[in-house]
Amino acid sequence: MAYETRHVTGWVGWVWFAAILMIISGVFNIVSGLYAVLNSDLYVRMPSRLLLLDVSGWGWTHLIFGIVLFLAGLALMAGQTWARILAAILVTINAMTQLVWITVNPWWSLAAIAVDVLVLYALIVHGREARSYGA
Repeated sequence: MAYETRHVTGWVGWVWFAAILMIISGVFNIVSGLYAVLNSDLYVRMPSRLLLLDVSGWGWTHLIFGIVLFLAGLALMAGQTWARILAAILVTINAMTQLVWITVNPWWSLAAIAVDVLVLYALIVHGREARSYGA
């Protein structure tokens, strides 16, 4: 019986980092989604007008996206291959949405894009190590 040894690098920590970020982001999205669904009328006071918005649809979107993020983060910690693929897709979507907000909050968007790129690299290149490490 031959044993195959796999070399595990420090990048496996980035896979765990990605999983934990996804879980935290999922919880935040669930909370904000529930708040938007339960308090669907939002009043925004502008300098010359009052805006009334119904945010329940946006709240359901955040709630569902939060649940997907949370479950994918847990599966990523378990070393599931499908979770790595889903996590790479979700991180890519997050990086693209940060480009939309770069004019509103440039420093946060740049930091988020940098972290997303590192997490994406860790997931794609070193994601298999998380399973061999016993994650």
